[in-house]
Amino acid sequence: MAFFLCIFGSVLKMKKMNKNLVLVILIMTVFSVKTYSQTSVSGAVLSFEKEYHDYGKIDIENIPEAKLTIKFFNKGNQPLVVSNVRGCCGTRVIDWTKEPIMPGKSGTVKIEFEILPKIQTINRTVTVMSNSVNSPDIYKIKGEVVEIDKSIIKK
Repeated sequence: MAFFLCIFGSVLKMKKMNKNLVLVILIMTVFSVKTYSQTSVSGAVLSFEKEYHDYGKIDIENIPEAKLTIKFFNKGNQPLVVSNVRGCCGTRVIDWTKEPIMPGKSGTVKIEFEILPKIQTINRTVTVMSNSVNSPDIYKIKGEVVEIDKSIIKK
């Protein structure tokens, strides 16, 4: 940081230097230092394999079994310990990895819920509490139950 301040001081002394350019250089320096400090987080970091699960459009006459295994990784540098998992809206948490998950290793959360055969939007969440620097971590489940018009299907 001192190096950048020294350069910044030298640039200010230049008479023909555009003040806007100096401001841009200063802002870029601050953001680059901030970004660097954020990438060196110390601790456990839970990261889901997929950002969310999307069932897409589900035919009301063909409802799938709603059982999921949610995979996650420890992208941190210390062991990850999951202390609790909660599901919303009737989502049942069946099991989760109880032993510490070492850096670079993975764990799972197993859940199930019922998708009723009625037109609806599916919006559910699974909340994972742990020693992760981002805790609680929330996994989203979405989809839509629709009635597909069978008359447009060619025979």
